Amino acid sequence: MALALYVLRRLMSVIPTLFGVTLISFFLTYMLPGNPAQVKAGPLATPEYLAEVERQMGLDQPMWVQYGRYVGGLFRGDLGESAATGRPVLQDFTQRLPATLELTLASLILAILIGVPLGVLSAVHRDTAIDHVGRIVGVAGVAMPTFWTGLLFIYVLFYLIGIAPAPLGRLASGLTPPTAITGLYVVDSLLTGNWRTLWSSLGQLALPAATLAFSVMAPVARMVRATMLEILQSDYITAAWAAGLPRRRVIYGDALRNALIPVVTTLGVVFGFLMAGNAVVETVFAWPGIGNYAVTALMTKDSGPIQSFVLFVAVMYVIVNLIVDLLYAVVDPRTRLS
Repeated sequence: MALALYVLRRLMSVIPTLFGVTLISFFLTYMLPGNPAQVKAGPLATPEYLAEVERQMGLDQPMWVQYGRYVGGLFRGDLGESAATGRPVLQDFTQRLPATLELTLASLILAILIGVPLGVLSAVHRDTAIDHVGRIVGVAGVAMPTFWTGLLFIYVLFYLIGIAPAPLGRLASGLTPPTAITGLYVVDSLLTGNWRTLWSSLGQLALPAATLAFSVMAPVARMVRATMLEILQSDYITAAWAAGLPRRRVIYGDALRNALIPVVTTLGVVFGFLMAGNAVVETVFAWPGIGNYAVTALMTKDSGPIQSFVLFVAVMYVIVNLIVDLLYAVVDPRTRLS
């Protein structure tokens, strides 16, 4: 009962946040230069036809009327229509969302698999060569923007060495997508036993996932290192060493478990960053996700996809932060929801 009340209070508290997100995203989109009716009507449209398209899209009405129509559509599950594709934005989102989720989850898993061990090794071997390498990698991950990292990976691994496939989507040319079950090509290929598609999807996923993971691995590794250094100097770890407990148990059992709470918080922030930051990576690698969809819409002032993408990222932040709060009780039994 306490858990249900806590979740309900958290959900009620985010309503003003989501309202502010819709207001700001709508206002900024409204202020962008360009005319979405021109995109829908085409470059050869006559002024009369262009005015008719503007009337049909409601662009001839005041801004507050357009905003009211937009919010009313959200309550009905209507995200509007894309001027570029001519289809409902919700339909485009549903089609492209699995690609973004697959890229985000792969990047997060890769960042955890590399960042957590790197942070532990840096803390255990403090001020050694391993620690210096870990800090250099961390600084590089934060300093290098994702578009530069992605272009660098493409240039070295695809163009120079030739071990990576062409960055042209989720599958190599000539292959058909696996039978849709989850929408994630890797998972669906495993479930259907389509091994050729599985290897192709893994190959296409490798570079964009590594690009995103490299940028978010740094804060994970730095948080693990800082927390582990503090815990390794605590009294109960000193007592564990004095008692002769195995090294692996002390480091990975006692110290790392107690270092997971700030790491869980970092992972929640990282996941939200991945959902918002994958737009650039999807554009670089021609990945057909919602980030690429939003960037394309931004170029033509296609308001529906832009506003929907911003709102989706905000909702994901809320959901992930709620899950992180609930995970506290699992990671640390001393934590109580109040």
